[in-house]
Amino acid sequence: MAQPMTPAVVHKQYDEAMTAFRRQIRDPAARVAFGRESDGFMRECARGVWKSDQSGISPLHVECYNAVYAKGNPVPTALYWELATSVEEYSGFVLPGFFRRLVKADLELGSQCSRRFVDTFTLMLLLFAAVDGKVSEAEAGFVNACADSLSAYCDQAGIAGGKSPLDVEDFVTRRTDGEPVPTGKPQDEKTSPQGESKGQEAEKQPPKEKLEDLLAELDGLCGLEKVKEDVKSLINLVKVRKLRQEAGLPVPPMSLHLVFMGNPGTGKTTVARLLARIYHAIGVLSKGQLVEVDRSGLVAGFVGQTALKTQEVVEKAKGGVLFIDEAYALANQDAPNDFGREAIEVLLKGMEDHRDDLIVIVAGYTDLMGNFIHANPGLESRFNKYFYFEDYNGTQLMEIFRSMCSKNGYTLDEKTAGLAKEAFQKMYDSRDENFGNARDVRNVFETAVANQANRLAAMEHPQKEDLMAFLPEDLEFT
Repeated sequence: MAQPMTPAVVHKQYDEAMTAFRRQIRDPAARVAFGRESDGFMRECARGVWKSDQSGISPLHVECYNAVYAKGNPVPTALYWELATSVEEYSGFVLPGFFRRLVKADLELGSQCSRRFVDTFTLMLLLFAAVDGKVSEAEAGFVNACADSLSAYCDQAGIAGGKSPLDVEDFVTRRTDGEPVPTGKPQDEKTSPQGESKGQEAEKQPPKEKLEDLLAELDGLCGLEKVKEDVKSLINLVKVRKLRQEAGLPVPPMSLHLVFMGNPGTGKTTVARLLARIYHAIGVLSKGQLVEVDRSGLVAGFVGQTALKTQEVVEKAKGGVLFIDEAYALANQDAPNDFGREAIEVLLKGMEDHRDDLIVIVAGYTDLMGNFIHANPGLESRFNKYFYFEDYNGTQLMEIFRSMCSKNGYTLDEKTAGLAKEAFQKMYDSRDENFGNARDVRNVFETAVANQANRLAAMEHPQKEDLMAFLPEDLEFT
């Protein structure tokens, strides 16, 4: 029997396969739809594969599930209980919207991209099935049924070609007598009391990054000058504190937990992720990962469940940073019996129990965060460092938009750039409580991508320059 797969291997194989396929999509609208929808669809299918096996979900499944994302797309952060529940509740295969677009594009262009996707899809589902080191008959049956559904849709639409030559049965793990390995947890896999396999325990931590590289990345962020200054001051404080420890000198107690205050889209999560990596680089944290949650990730609807849910999040964040967005939602002053208070108590205990290898950052609107901190004496004593994130001005919004265009291979001519610059300045000048900062910029960018795709779809033979250029009619500002 093969060894269980590592999350790093799953991510590498998935990202390479999906990125390679995406490059083959000739139709711009279909390419955009695939980029937006494919990760969520493939993760849903992974849940179907694991449900069919009926072996149960292990921590390895969770780590591999969180590794299923293509470059540039959001990284999932599912917890064990979330994945176990969603696997159990998986309701069956549903044809994805982006596949319908692929088929439509094939009919218009006379291509067979949708047929090729069936091959990629089949291999990815087999990859998910092999996470625990085997592919069972039940898993192979599920993969076949899903692939057949996609092929049948191609047949009905009249796409040239036939069923994929891939034989899923060839991938089924078999015993030495040639019989398939029965469904269920392999007997020879040794697990620790926490459910982690020895292979996982032995998996090496990623090497530490260089502090100067991380500081350069921090300096490269748009705006946030006061935040950058505060971060560097905090780093210096931590470094000198460690030097005093190593020299045997007294070290006064210091809390590294932080409060990030500001409106949405001002870079709070980005800075928190960088801080986690910086703390790992200077030896404050053992891993340097960021676990991001909000109230829904900590609070359950039943007595006793909130404590378990919050404890699991704290365990996952050990060695890194726990980032709680809109943390003020945990302190509901109008409902004394609200379960958010239970989450706060468990969180405070976790911060005390793991004070040497866990940092908590709470974030939210400036006014509301003050109320949150004062809602519990324990919060006041542990959170005494505040970072304020100001709104991006019009020039900075334009800089962010240019960066998005450059990173994604889009260009702006002088007229389009001038229109965008003027519109972003108006957006800033007329901002209200709904102003989304960089989030609004991303909405403008994604709308421009979709509008450009619709415009290019009407062109018979768009050139490379056409595929890259944003024109004034592609931009929409509300």
